[in-house]
Amino acid sequence: MREGFFRAVSTAEFTDMLRQFAPLAGETVDLDEACGRSLAVDIVAAENLPAADRASMDGYAVRAAEVFGAGDTNPAYLDLAMDIPIGIRPEQPLPPGHCARIVTGALLPAGADAVVMVEYTEDMGAGAIEIRRPVAPGDNVMLAGEDATVGSRVLAAGDRLRPQEIGMLAALGIQQVPVVARPKVAVLSTGDELVPVTATPAPGQIRDVNTHALIAMLRQAGAMPTAFPLVPDDLDGIHAAVEAATETYDVTLLSGGSSVGARDFTLDALRRIGAEILAHGVAVSPGKPTILARAKGRPVLGLPGQVTSAQIIMLLFGVPLVRHLAGDLQAFDRPPLTFPAELSRNVASKQGREDHVRVRLEHRPGELPLAHPVLGKSGLLKTLLLADGVITIPADLEGLVGGRTVPVRPL
Repeated sequence: MREGFFRAVSTAEFTDMLRQFAPLAGETVDLDEACGRSLAVDIVAAENLPAADRASMDGYAVRAAEVFGAGDTNPAYLDLAMDIPIGIRPEQPLPPGHCARIVTGALLPAGADAVVMVEYTEDMGAGAIEIRRPVAPGDNVMLAGEDATVGSRVLAAGDRLRPQEIGMLAALGIQQVPVVARPKVAVLSTGDELVPVTATPAPGQIRDVNTHALIAMLRQAGAMPTAFPLVPDDLDGIHAAVEAATETYDVTLLSGGSSVGARDFTLDALRRIGAEILAHGVAVSPGKPTILARAKGRPVLGLPGQVTSAQIIMLLFGVPLVRHLAGDLQAFDRPPLTFPAELSRNVASKQGREDHVRVRLEHRPGELPLAHPVLGKSGLLKTLLLADGVITIPADLEGLVGGRTVPVRPL
């Protein structure tokens, strides 16, 4: 006996269910392979960075107090004590009344506490240097420990490693980086009508879109996806594929068969392997017939077979899930990047569900871009191809009024 239509949960409830799955274990990778990954542990500095005071400008190292009040009409004059190249630690301190010629990156001599930029100085000859600008202690100096001090936490577990974080790790001499493992994701597309992209569809058949689109989204999110062979609408076949996928992979994505029609077998297949059904239906459009289950302690997402629905659900839930599993502790809480646009016309919505409307942007010099809704059936690819982004109509509204400013999430 087939069960009745699903009970849709809110997007917040669905997201809270996704949070139940813990991030994956850590692994160690080479520094040059760590960009885009999330740290598995805190990084604590084992040394000061910089190790000593260094010049951040070409000029002259001075005692700041000795050039106080210096200006174009009242310059200070100091004797040149030494030249300091890069890579040499000055052996002698800076004598009072003296300065030291220094280049960017060179170490300051003891006694010096600032650097006057070379453009505000003049070599008068015979060892005399004219200073035409005052400086305060620390001006134009990278102070010892200013980037990091011994024992301080410079990066935190969960931080996503961008090129700038990679640079900090390199500066600290860290060649092997502890990061959270990348999720391995099984992608299964089901349906009697599906054929591989290499095939010529017979009447009533279509080429498999979801496998390839979902794999592309997963790779952009940093996951390691694997495409399973197409599975027809057959309970035994879907059961076998889901059993194999959940045994090995961190996440299993199934597209198709998530509704409650006569040939929708995803729920039955999940129950056969002993999966816990956490949700069947989420109050969004498109994508309402979405399933979330736990099998062998791992998440299973049953996506609608319609191409637009599948991609919107991946954008809303699938991508944050894999980023969360990969150690991004803010994956579910970080608001998506958006930009403002003016809605071109009224858009109706059904109260009680969150609508995600594709929009095409018309650029207008000197004004906000105009966001034109791209409406259409969720089984059509055109609405995604024509769209530049998505706007969200909250579940407590019955639509949006044209002319208002809306945040657009790029696609």
